[in-house]
Amino acid sequence: MQELLEKDDINSEELELLLEARDEGKVDFLLVDVREEMEYNMGHIKGVDMLKPTTAFQQWAQELFDETKEKKVIFTCRTGSRSGQVQHVFQQHGHTGVLNHFGGIVTYHGEIEQ
Repeated sequence: MQELLEKDDINSEELELLLEARDEGKVDFLLVDVREEMEYNMGHIKGVDMLKPTTAFQQWAQELFDETKEKKVIFTCRTGSRSGQVQHVFQQHGHTGVLNHFGGIVTYHGEIEQ
């Protein structure tokens, strides 16, 4: 399971497996939703640790970057586009533990919370 966290991108099936493994204490990562609050409130992946809207990126990016330099972070959004952009910026600045949930919540078949 740890090998999935070494990739750049994961799909929805892999994210489901990782969330299950995290619940069992086998892996550790943060799942960060970068959609807007209105989108998040309409439904989000069960297991999301925090909401960090991309429209407020300038306000939260540096702090999250600094807090997670030694951690694995998976970014998710609606389709994987915004989360991929956030991942790219973090990687450009030297964060080696960021992954993009490719396909986003629209391809996710696991548990959704409202």
